[in-house]
Amino acid sequence: MVKAGAVRMFDYGHAEIDMVGTAEFDVTCGLKRKMNLSTAGESYAFEQSFSFKPLPTKKFSFLQDKDTLKLFMKWSMLGRITAQAYSFDHNFHTYSSDKFALCFFRDPDAVSSLRKMESGVWVPLVKPVVHVNVEPMPCSKVSMELFDPIYSCGILRPSGHRVKCFHDVYPDYDELQRMLQEEESEHYYVVGREERGEFLFLLFKHLCLGGELCQYEDTIDAYINTTKQIYKDLISVQKDPETKKINVVSTVLKVCAYDESGPCYPGKRQEEQTFAYLIVDPFKRHVTLFSHFYGVGNFTV
Repeated sequence: MVKAGAVRMFDYGHAEIDMVGTAEFDVTCGLKRKMNLSTAGESYAFEQSFSFKPLPTKKFSFLQDKDTLKLFMKWSMLGRITAQAYSFDHNFHTYSSDKFALCFFRDPDAVSSLRKMESGVWVPLVKPVVHVNVEPMPCSKVSMELFDPIYSCGILRPSGHRVKCFHDVYPDYDELQRMLQEEESEHYYVVGREERGEFLFLLFKHLCLGGELCQYEDTIDAYINTTKQIYKDLISVQKDPETKKINVVSTVLKVCAYDESGPCYPGKRQEEQTFAYLIVDPFKRHVTLFSHFYGVGNFTV
């Protein structure tokens, strides 16, 4: 249980998200479903799809804060890491995640606002999306306690500096990078197997690995603090009125869209640091597209 005032707990404030009744719809995108009403002896068919509207006034602190932008520049992510918010018009359920994502990448208003990076240039999605690969990502953490083991297992020195180690290819390598990328590392599971799959950990990993010309930090603090800032911007929570426990209500979907030629968004090639997540707040009916395109970031803020 998360205790109020716990050290390094996210300060989401005291605002609560009211639970609202949600109708059980099988929401599809361009598909038709028949509902049989045996009592009436009739069958009705209805067609329903999600529609999306960009929310250009929605701002994210991690894309506005100058200190964070300087870190993105140092990590070669500036100008390549983005977040865009949208509203949608029907109740969202996790079982409709695939259809929700397909509707998003087929919606004219959403697609017209999307850009992807190709050869250092932002370009629109030209061809229609025919399929979206959707991977639900666990997202349940409301504190930074997940990272506590990293501080006491030999990855960091008592001063907080990263412990260097030998690597056949990379001259500037350390135990944190090994823990993040190499399953053979003795520290790979210092953060538990399930915790490594949490969106909070994946976000931290994305920041640590950075872009093509990433300049790594000597200590871990900047990665932890920036992870916390982005996570708070992207993830919605609510407080249980009975237990007073804070719970995550967002659903996180890692997505890859395909057109007739193959993968088209976020990139044509699979690259761990080229990623896109749809982060759904089912109560506000808002979704955020959070993405990064691996390459050389901007050199000026």
